Amino acid sequence: MRCVIFGATGYIGGRLVPELLRAGHTVRVVARNPGKLADAPWRDRVEILRGDVLDDEDVRRCVADQQVLYYLVHSLDRADFGEIDRAAATRVAAAAAAARVGRIIYLGGITPTGQTLSRHLASRAEVGRIFLASPVPTLVLRAGVVIGSGSASFEILRYLTERLPVMVTPRWVRSKVQPIAVRDVLYYLVRGADLTPDRTGAFDIGGPDIVTYEEMMRTYAEVAQLPRRIVIPVPLLTPWLSSQWVNLVTPVPRAIAVPLMESLINDVACADHSIAHLIPDPPAGPIPFREAISLALTRIRDLDVPTRWSDASPPRTPSDPLPTDPDWSGGSLYRDVRELSTSADPEVLWSVIESVGGEHGWYSFPLAWALRGWLDRIAGGVGLRRGRRDPHKLHQGEALDWWRVETLERPRLLRLRAEMLLPGQAWLELSVTPTPEGGARYRQCAVFEPRGLAGHAYWHSIAPFHAVVFGGMARNITAKAEAA
Repeated sequence: MRCVIFGATGYIGGRLVPELLRAGHTVRVVARNPGKLADAPWRDRVEILRGDVLDDEDVRRCVADQQVLYYLVHSLDRADFGEIDRAAATRVAAAAAAARVGRIIYLGGITPTGQTLSRHLASRAEVGRIFLASPVPTLVLRAGVVIGSGSASFEILRYLTERLPVMVTPRWVRSKVQPIAVRDVLYYLVRGADLTPDRTGAFDIGGPDIVTYEEMMRTYAEVAQLPRRIVIPVPLLTPWLSSQWVNLVTPVPRAIAVPLMESLINDVACADHSIAHLIPDPPAGPIPFREAISLALTRIRDLDVPTRWSDASPPRTPSDPLPTDPDWSGGSLYRDVRELSTSADPEVLWSVIESVGGEHGWYSFPLAWALRGWLDRIAGGVGLRRGRRDPHKLHQGEALDWWRVETLERPRLLRLRAEMLLPGQAWLELSVTPTPEGGARYRQCAVFEPRGLAGHAYWHSIAPFHAVVFGGMARNITAKAEAA
């Protein structure tokens, strides 16, 4: 089948592509920023189109001549995500009908009946109804908590359980949920492409276990061989307050944590298993919750995490300036440039550069970096906790602490775009140039494009610290390379 995927740079989409290829399908992927797929191992086996689900012309061009459309887009990091998702789904459904697409497959969330739905679950349900109401045969798969290395739900579970031996939790800790392993989610998504046009509808998918969130945390502690966790439910903590705590303790920022935690008031167990009438269970049966945790932890230990929740990034305006633009193209640009010659081998220097962040830190004034990260988290930003997938190798488009890898040209240039809360936009460029003498020239350039008076004031207020932070960073990176 000819399959097009909207949301291929996200957590599920990035894992679905190789599964569809393995099943023999032809795959077209749609991304706002195709550059994020530069390091995808399947890049040369798919057709990549630049497209935005909010642009009618983009959507029409992307769905042309396709038989199966996978819709895996969700604007959870936006305050108005409900309106955006409604508009995007309406556009995609209309374009799919006009192009005579044979099937739409949408991954949503379990929506329990008889309960007041959270904004997150209500939006997922609305998108599913939009697709089902279209003339295109539609399969809506509704999943609860997805357990897999790098998923937002799993990261919340992992960090809360590992960092808090005693947890004071709200009453939602007793809500029931039916988690599903990411492998099983992918199984249902792939098999959905083979259904005949008359097989349509919305179906719940889940693993074999129905547990409470308290049981999930205790089970995680057992599988991870942690001491028994003490969970103390209290009636006063609201989901909103819980999301503020998640924002401080886990890598998941408040913008994503709030709608996720609001959904915890709902029991999200499968209403039935009627999906088995369309798609049989996986050959070995659905993966139990305990085994799903074990598989996810194994992937994390083996540094084999193909996608993470943080791979999806908020959209940028096409007119946003780039640090490579001339000064006049985007208004004022402030720069802090540091250049040093070093006797280190260029390849060794590059390996140090590509290892920055995460557990290695930023090679200067760690207290200042930590303080800035905490301030960003308190304000609802991403902070420094997102870390990195691999301690030594970066991937184009991935999150790196509060940065996003915007350009990766081994072994020459690394450009990072800041995703912390700022009155403007910021980049950090680290580059290597071999010298005739056998050493290398290290160049480090911090670029800031201010937004309004607050942006100019921000740059001038932190400029006195640049000699310590950026100067120390340049010296320590080159010293590290020379020592190696």
